[in-house]
Amino acid sequence: MNKALVTGGAGFIGSNVSRLLLENGCEVAVFDDLSTGYLENLSELDVEFINGDVRDVNQLSRAMQGADVVFHLAASVGNLRSIEDPVSDAQVNVIGTINLLEAARRFEVRKIVYSSSAAIFGELKRLPIGEDHPAEPDSPYGVSKLAAEKNCLAYSRLYDVEIVCLRYFNVYGINQRYDVYGNVIPIFASRLLRGEPLTIYDDGEQTRDFVNALDVARANLLAAKADGVSGAFNIASGHSISINYLANIMQEVSGRQVGIEYAPPRKGEVRHSQADISSASRLLGYAPETDLAQGLQAYVGWLKGIG
Repeated sequence: MNKALVTGGAGFIGSNVSRLLLENGCEVAVFDDLSTGYLENLSELDVEFINGDVRDVNQLSRAMQGADVVFHLAASVGNLRSIEDPVSDAQVNVIGTINLLEAARRFEVRKIVYSSSAAIFGELKRLPIGEDHPAEPDSPYGVSKLAAEKNCLAYSRLYDVEIVCLRYFNVYGINQRYDVYGNVIPIFASRLLRGEPLTIYDDGEQTRDFVNALDVARANLLAAKADGVSGAFNIASGHSISINYLANIMQEVSGRQVGIEYAPPRKGEVRHSQADISSASRLLGYAPETDLAQGLQAYVGWLKGIG
């Protein structure tokens, strides 16, 4: 891998991917409109930054030139955001991905690693979730990520390009800032640092499979290096915990006991989630390395440092 283009590379996961690529001797160009990304995430990284929107074909085509691998992380993220604005969600996630696929085909990109989501599955029929689990998304976000993923896999069959779709479960880690639409971990961490009670929707016994951004970045690199491999893979820890347990462990690692408040369930949220990561392990060599408690402690420390 000589040159990589990382769309959404100023974002939380994208910046972790960009850093790992640089550490592995790759030249990196970051393409981001900064709608949810931050230039501060790239401040210590020697990357070429291109301010652009995946909905703009011309901008994307210019950025694609010279890249032999593309990591496509640019997206409108989140179930609640998509419910409030499904049109924008589809324009970015579906049309933006088709724009990227066409540009990559035009410039003969060798490999694309697409960031998909466990949101494609919807309410679960069985656990753990294998790649063959029925895909019946419960939100426009899940629908748009599934549509984009299907387009990627179709392109890999029709054209001379390898495409790996990585279905992320609940990702957390350094460079993830507070967003009311986002992951529960930055929301909890922000409230902890302000000394406010943690709000849990529903009874807190719903479960999630949390994976650190460092492990996700490693999965992206492994996918890019997996010659001859196309397809969709779950990327997670392979273990699930309840939100009640998460609230307790976050209070413990932060050293702050703020208490818990409960609220009614939210629309578009699944009850349980746990990934089967055996396919990614077998075909990509993926294995999560970050201990949850240590990862949470590092994240809370980082968030405190920027606050």
